[in-house]
Amino acid sequence: MNYKIMLKIHAWILLIESVLMVPPLIISMCMHESRNVFGFLLTIIITFALATIFGIISRDAKAKFYAREGFVCVGMAWIVMCLLGALPFFFSGTIPHYVDAFFETVSGFTTTGSSILNEVEHLGKGMLWWRSFSHWVGGMGVLVFFLAIIPVSGSGGFSLHILRAESTGPAVGKSTPKMRETAAALYIIYIGLTVLDFIFLLIGKMKVFDAACIAFGTAGTGGFTVLNTGFATYTPFAINVTTVFMLLFGVNFSIYFMLLFKRVWSAIKNEELICYVVIVLCSTLFFAINIYQKTAQTMHLNETIMHSAFQVGALITTTGYATADFAQWPAFSQAVALVLMMIGACAGSTGGGMKIARVMLLFKSLKRNAHKLNKPSEIRVVKFNRQKVSEQTIANVNAYLAAYVLLIVISFLIVSLDKANYSVTSNLSAVISTFNNIGPALDQIGPMSNFSGYSALSKIVFSVDMLFGRLEIFPILMLLLPHTYKKH
Repeated sequence: MNYKIMLKIHAWILLIESVLMVPPLIISMCMHESRNVFGFLLTIIITFALATIFGIISRDAKAKFYAREGFVCVGMAWIVMCLLGALPFFFSGTIPHYVDAFFETVSGFTTTGSSILNEVEHLGKGMLWWRSFSHWVGGMGVLVFFLAIIPVSGSGGFSLHILRAESTGPAVGKSTPKMRETAAALYIIYIGLTVLDFIFLLIGKMKVFDAACIAFGTAGTGGFTVLNTGFATYTPFAINVTTVFMLLFGVNFSIYFMLLFKRVWSAIKNEELICYVVIVLCSTLFFAINIYQKTAQTMHLNETIMHSAFQVGALITTTGYATADFAQWPAFSQAVALVLMMIGACAGSTGGGMKIARVMLLFKSLKRNAHKLNKPSEIRVVKFNRQKVSEQTIANVNAYLAAYVLLIVISFLIVSLDKANYSVTSNLSAVISTFNNIGPALDQIGPMSNFSGYSALSKIVFSVDMLFGRLEIFPILMLLLPHTYKKH
């Protein structure tokens, strides 16, 4: 295990994190938020000092780097980033308990959007900016950002192992010949879509600060808002714009590469994209019909369609925004909502969940196995987008599903020990919501509620689940395995 190169990467990560805290520090100064200024300033000093120490210790690090280091480095980087990212909340006193501050920060960086706050506006502008900006940073991944801006000498495998460990989906490849160019191209698209979203929100006469924070949350498919009323008080124009951009950020970014290089037909024929569009349209239709039957006297059809489309976008992309309390919707709509939470968005997007590509591969693999029962001697391969899928990828998908179910069951059992009087539905949906990086859950943890009533142990479990979900299990799992640290 090359500990020095990993320490060097952590030094860069902490340096980047300390720089990212400068804008909310400046905002806090301009708004005369003295306690927030103290929180950010002290955290920046601590983070920068640690980055300097790590950099000095690892100054002679060799660039020898393998897949094992990639997974461990990514897992540790996210944990350290969240531990330090929680300090401004804690030092400022806006969130007085560190476990709560850690939960809120993990929820931000993992783009989950779950919260322990009953009122967000008391945080102040600087802290609200940091809270929403953590969504944007975590959406594409801070290590992908690191690869995009920091030149790394040595083996090209270094960049590939980092990108594979942090990216979402069953398999990750290069969209351009060099990994640094791939990372840079991803961030160019990411920034471009974020700016475009921000501009459209401004056209809809949303306040500049609100528009920036909502754009950060939409781009990262997060869910933090800056108003106590959430998204409910914004205009229909803002709701429709956010619906469109949530769905755009839920698309595999390789589709945008295809469109940029004029491979339109390849993009249109992408199996995952077709499935994504079909699920969105069908779910919106189901929601609209089911809800309109119950609210025909109080809500017009066009309003029903608007709120249905918005909520489908928020659920399938795991953004977590809400314009209505879907925990109070009819049982069928809640069932559809739970399914959307678990499926999630496309692989290679900023969305969470199992990913549509992974679900499709599971069904294709199941179909092949069922066929072999009738014809055992016949050899059949699984194809995705007209290309053969390797048996290793199929095995990884199956392993992911097994780990996914097992970890959710374990988390559910631990959370059920909580002395807080939450129902089974609340506990199970809370675990599913945090593991899939959704935000709100069902029943007592619906979009109009939060996680503040849970104990410190349950909040730690939820925080770990959020990290498992964002990094797709294996980087965090490898940190817990003793075999990882043995010599090979």
